[in-house]
Amino acid sequence: MIHSVEPKVTPALRGIPLSVLDRSRTRQGQSHAQALRETVRFARQAEALGYRRFWVSEHHSVPGVAGSAPTVLAAAVAAATSRIRVGTGGVMLPNHRPLVVAEQFGVLEALFPGRIDMGLGRSVGFTDGIRRALGRDKEAAEDFGAQLAELLGWFTGDQRVHPEVHAWPAEGLRPPAFVLATGSGAEHAAALGLPLVIGAVRGEDPMLRAVERYRAGFRASAWSTEPYIVVSAGAAAAATPRDARRLLLSEAWSSAYSRTHGAFPPLLPTAEVEALEMTERERGYFDAALEGQIHGTGDEVAAELGALVGRTGADEVMLTTSTFDRAELLGSFSRLAAAAGIGAPADAL
Repeated sequence: MIHSVEPKVTPALRGIPLSVLDRSRTRQGQSHAQALRETVRFARQAEALGYRRFWVSEHHSVPGVAGSAPTVLAAAVAAATSRIRVGTGGVMLPNHRPLVVAEQFGVLEALFPGRIDMGLGRSVGFTDGIRRALGRDKEAAEDFGAQLAELLGWFTGDQRVHPEVHAWPAEGLRPPAFVLATGSGAEHAAALGLPLVIGAVRGEDPMLRAVERYRAGFRASAWSTEPYIVVSAGAAAAATPRDARRLLLSEAWSSAYSRTHGAFPPLLPTAEVEALEMTERERGYFDAALEGQIHGTGDEVAAELGALVGRTGADEVMLTTSTFDRAELLGSFSRLAAAAGIGAPADAL
């Protein structure tokens, strides 16, 4: 008879929801179509593991990312799942007309009531060519606050930018709206009374200062009565810390390559990354990409995530990890779910 071992639950993470942001990363030798189908499959697995949310992202003309139409992909994910919340991390509002974004999320909320999250960012295309193709320029991001207010107004029926126009079926619906803390995102989230999603992209100290500004400036709204913070982090768990660190190498190399060659590539197998002869500049970016990434056994990573929650006062953790081997990626998420006490072990899937 085989006896299962009850996983040790990390006290600091007890009661803290864990969520997933999947960017539909492409992998060497695989197509963009395969990456999108794998995202939908991963969402079903995340749901079975007990994760609260599954978000998808918006990137344009990026070889290593298949996720270019997040609301379309969110619809596929929501249709393939039944309980997990589904959303975007995020729709880049400067790339779109607020009316169209409202209509898209209105359709999603109408079809999957109570399960849709509207994650919104202020980034524009990374290159001049992408921005021209989108009909936008760098300055479009400066209007994010006004765009965000207009978008919310399409749901409440209070927008006055376009009188006598209605965003059916969005008007009257209220999918939760989250703001990604890029640029002045924290200030906009506070002013409009919206939840904030933030990570230590530029280091932990700037992140903590942004969290303080958000809390200090938060104004209760019909969307949220009190501050709500989702902290995002890259984290990998495996049987040993060394094995866990290896899970992070493929993404770190893609990041280093993009900084030195101007294009974000598909993920390479871990063994190929380990065998690369990097230039000094590539090695510098590679090592920098690994800094701040949490890795270790499930219990060790859960403890570090719990400490991060303690430092930020976050209400939720969103994991953003990517690696080449999808079985290893699922194993990592399974170990973290078990250590946090949110769901079933991997062998139950």
